[in-house]
Amino acid sequence: MNEFIKLELEEASSTMQKALAHTDSEFTKIRAGKASPAMLDGIMVDYYGAPTPLTQVANINTPDARTIVVQPWEKSMIGPIEKAIMISNVGLNPQNDGQLIRLNVPPLTEERRRDLVKKVKEEAETGRISIRNIRKNTNESIKKLKNDGASEDEIKVGEAEVQKITDAYIAKIDQLVELKEKDIMTV
Repeated sequence: MNEFIKLELEEASSTMQKALAHTDSEFTKIRAGKASPAMLDGIMVDYYGAPTPLTQVANINTPDARTIVVQPWEKSMIGPIEKAIMISNVGLNPQNDGQLIRLNVPPLTEERRRDLVKKVKEEAETGRISIRNIRKNTNESIKKLKNDGASEDEIKVGEAEVQKITDAYIAKIDQLVELKEKDIMTV
């Protein structure tokens, strides 16, 4: 096989791996009824006028499956952290005791579980679309290699390999969806 086609295949595989990792990280933000520090990812706190990630101004723990504890490193930050959690729309009510903030994660209703599964499937479809776009771009790049001396047969073999890689990564996304769906629907 042409070395340029091999390079294109390696690049496609690497980019698809990143798309898979991104989809997986999006799944961790969808809560499955269990408390997880990842639920608070992306929350920005006003730290002396600068928006700062919550993880950089406080310690986040899960003492049990239904509670998240946020312990600020400075007591003066309790108010801004509490405000940031309320504004963030994660669906949790902070309880402030002056030292730390407790967030109780309510058990999910059947309807909420179904909504979360729909959200997981939407995220998975976004991941699949990005993988298909990578396939399309790689196939276009491989076709352009004809000008650089690649034969028709090498191009066909390269395109078949791209399809195999694409199928493998879409199957991995489907596995992630299955696991997350099982996790969400388990009471």
